[in-house]
Amino acid sequence: MRTTKLVEDVTVDLLRMAVTSLPEDVLTALRLAEKEETNEIARIQLRTILANVEMADRRTLPMCQDTGLPVFFVSGRCIPHLEEAVRRGVARATSEIPLRPNAVQPLTRANPGDNLGKGMPHIHFHPSDEDFTEITVMPKGAGSENMSALSMLNPSQGARGIKAFVLDTVVAAGGKPCPPTIVGVGIGGTADEAMLLAKRSLLRRLDVPNQDPDLRRLEEELKDALNSTGIGPMGLGGQTTVLGVRIEDAFTHTASLPVAICLQCWASRRASARIFKDGHVEYSKEGFR
Repeated sequence: MRTTKLVEDVTVDLLRMAVTSLPEDVLTALRLAEKEETNEIARIQLRTILANVEMADRRTLPMCQDTGLPVFFVSGRCIPHLEEAVRRGVARATSEIPLRPNAVQPLTRANPGDNLGKGMPHIHFHPSDEDFTEITVMPKGAGSENMSALSMLNPSQGARGIKAFVLDTVVAAGGKPCPPTIVGVGIGGTADEAMLLAKRSLLRRLDVPNQDPDLRRLEEELKDALNSTGIGPMGLGGQTTVLGVRIEDAFTHTASLPVAICLQCWASRRASARIFKDGHVEYSKEGFR
């Protein structure tokens, strides 16, 4: 049965999976970048990243000292007391894996030491009629999260304005978000929804194209433009500044054009699980199709 203890255990498992091993689509993109990169310093950086990932996976240790803030996306059937079960799982994972206790009070900077606190962890829930509950965790480090940006463009700026805003944001970020990054872009909705769209877009695999042909074309154009900036891995130069661009959109007010950007570092960590009614659990680092 789908008990709160089961949800707690799944939360610990998901966090361990996410912080110690990368999804195969991200690994494939990093390997391809190392193979095609022509800048020797950039190739050294990519080789070092890949060696670090391999060692973390082999030793079941976090691949980055910044294990991020745990951001959860939950869909499907609601499980009673799910939020409290996830909270217990986060506290356990912080101690057992271990995770760095990153969650602090924003003004006093007081740190409870367990990655919990007011509004923490972030859980985004979207109910549906599926016969399972799906939980996805995306640990989000501060280096990339601090480079987030929102702009309320004039609708007349259109696609050209969106491109300019994305390019300006990534160029200004430079090496701070630990490139090569994945660039999440949210277009439309309201200001808050655009930011969530941008973050949610990062859950789409790098080998899964956008189903909207206009957005797919915009993703490809932005990827090419960003990789021509010369920022390169870790900001040290090269042709691999981004591994991909992911865009999600929503209808918006006729007088608005919100555009949000959420960068993800090369450690694009995510893991998912489906909990079925009988208590059976299926795990995936790649996400469920």
